[in-house]
Amino acid sequence: MNREELRLHVIDTLAGKVTCKEFTEAITDYLEGKLSFLFWLRFQMHLGMCLGCRIYLRQMKQTINKLGHLPNDPIPPAVREELLQRFRTWKTK
Repeated sequence: MNREELRLHVIDTLAGKVTCKEFTEAITDYLEGKLSFLFWLRFQMHLGMCLGCRIYLRQMKQTINKLGHLPNDPIPPAVREELLQRFRTWKTK
């Protein structure tokens, strides 16, 4: 096996083990630093090769950042109901 074949074999062995579904399911553990080293390595390999998962990870980080800046005050009941109603019907529009 030449060097390029070995490189491709290593990439396939490591990155090929994590699907996009597994990636998205592991996001929370990744962000909390709870992945085993081997899975973290596979996760990183997949991240390097999958634009969709990089975008998803960026979106999750942005969401966490924004949620951390929300005020502690509770949402007024009328606003809460309006939001819930919009979420219930968003697919019907």
